[in-house]
Amino acid sequence: MKSLLLLFFVIFSINQLNAQKTVDLTVKITGLKNQKGLIEIALYNDPKKFPKVGQTLKMVRLKPNGKEITHAFKDLKPGKYAVCTFHDENSNKVCDKNMFGIPTEAFAFSNNFRPVISVPTFDQCATSVDKDKSLSIKMVY
Repeated sequence: MKSLLLLFFVIFSINQLNAQKTVDLTVKITGLKNQKGLIEIALYNDPKKFPKVGQTLKMVRLKPNGKEITHAFKDLKPGKYAVCTFHDENSNKVCDKNMFGIPTEAFAFSNNFRPVISVPTFDQCATSVDKDKSLSIKMVY
């Protein structure tokens, strides 16, 4: 009986440790052409919300300082994540577009997905994060 109780305690403890495991996703944005405005980096984990404005899991706006910028999203649950970013050169909190809906400010998606006609899907940009991971994403101009 004692060994059965001990076995139950060990299994329960292991499950608790795994349930509390978190991961970090470090995102490096490259190819910045100037230091104007802010770089917005949006993190999504829900395909239904990607890449809708205001429906991010986490979002940061950072002042560029060089040709690249890095940010770590910390304490994430293991899972699938997608990133969408843009260079808000005029700091109006919007990725400006021309009359055809094509961005006039630099943008990028994780997996360096380059859209041709429409915004990509979550699956096209998603990456599995089950341990600490780094992504490098190059801006599109």
